[in-house]
Amino acid sequence: MTRIDYAKKGIITDEMEKVAIIEKVPPEKLASDIAKGLSVITRNNNHNITPLGIGSGLRTKINANIGTSKDRIAFDEELNKLEVLVKYGADAVMDLSTGGAIKDIRNALINKSPIAVGTVPIYEAVVRAVEQSNKIAKMTEDQLFNVIEEHAKDGVDFITVHCGVTRRALDRLKIEGRKLDVVSRGGAFLLEWMILNDRENPLYEQYDRLLEIAKKYDLTLSLGDGLRPGCLEDATDRCQLEELITLSELRDYALNEGVQVIIEGPGHVPLNQVELNIKLQKEICKGAPFYVLGPLVTDIAIGYDHIAAAIGGAIAGAAGADFLCYVTPSEHIRLPDLEDVKEGLIASKIAAHAADIAKAIPGALEKDKQMTIYRKNLDWEGQISMSFNPEKIRTLRKQIPPSIDEVCSMCGEFCAIKTVERVLHRK
Repeated sequence: MTRIDYAKKGIITDEMEKVAIIEKVPPEKLASDIAKGLSVITRNNNHNITPLGIGSGLRTKINANIGTSKDRIAFDEELNKLEVLVKYGADAVMDLSTGGAIKDIRNALINKSPIAVGTVPIYEAVVRAVEQSNKIAKMTEDQLFNVIEEHAKDGVDFITVHCGVTRRALDRLKIEGRKLDVVSRGGAFLLEWMILNDRENPLYEQYDRLLEIAKKYDLTLSLGDGLRPGCLEDATDRCQLEELITLSELRDYALNEGVQVIIEGPGHVPLNQVELNIKLQKEICKGAPFYVLGPLVTDIAIGYDHIAAAIGGAIAGAAGADFLCYVTPSEHIRLPDLEDVKEGLIASKIAAHAADIAKAIPGALEKDKQMTIYRKNLDWEGQISMSFNPEKIRTLRKQIPPSIDEVCSMCGEFCAIKTVERVLHRK
């Protein structure tokens, strides 16, 4: 039986108990939410990690993308990125590799990762097809599903599958006249295959085959937004909504079959439409966990897209998004380096934390309350321990040290906290 099967029978597994304790929620509520498709526990039966809960009433989670391309194949660097991401609190990591020994990289990450690992199997399927025949269109349905099963068997915890990129969606795309047609790499691969073969998307047409693989490994499906907007002008258009409606129907079918599903969302969205997008998804997809890329609230933050994404992520999370995909400073420019993944993750962590406070997630305010006590007491070691990046705080204090140890060099002897404490209590 899958997790949904157990939950529908009212059976609370050890795994559900573990997640409930971590999330500070009643296990009965978690089981009920899993049965209704409002929450998921992301862990492949073949991957021995602490199970990850995503969804209703749970802490907003962060996914971080890493992986090679043919322009840079650095095996050890990707493993080092994983270490950085784990150190700074990522909840999941996705391997998006398209260069080098993809299977070896994936297996090394799975073996080393103490957190959930996700992939986008169509990337490897397309790379193999191009290596064999030099054409994406030559990829067969069997090749695609064989790669999906391979990823599942290796222990991948969740996969992105662009099942909503259909012939109907393609017709809508032609009518709509978007500014930036399709920016999803997986979506673009499928569109090329569909157009050149004059065929329906196999992930949609053979959805039952996909569900069978997912059930076998209790693999979570992340239904990808292949038509997500890649610029503000395309946000919340008919192409995006057409795909979202299809994903909602596929989510219902998967739930009935006992397969856990996450819905992916935009993308580039203006600030005033972020909450609207979350509310639309939650309504159309009946409360399914929502996984968003950012969203980025401006198109011109190149070099600083992690900030644009954190702004959008905080609003999205507060409005009900459950899973944020980080964005690094090098988004739209190059593969991220170690510093990029750290900065991207911390920005996204801040956004998620702010959202959790707004959503009144159990325990969300605990560190903030403790930080207030440390600041009141001018306890710098305590303040540093509450920060997202303790090393950075220590470095900054050393660069311009204060003349009085308990204050900072911004105010020095005129520290407001120290002054008011002295006056009020006559010290």
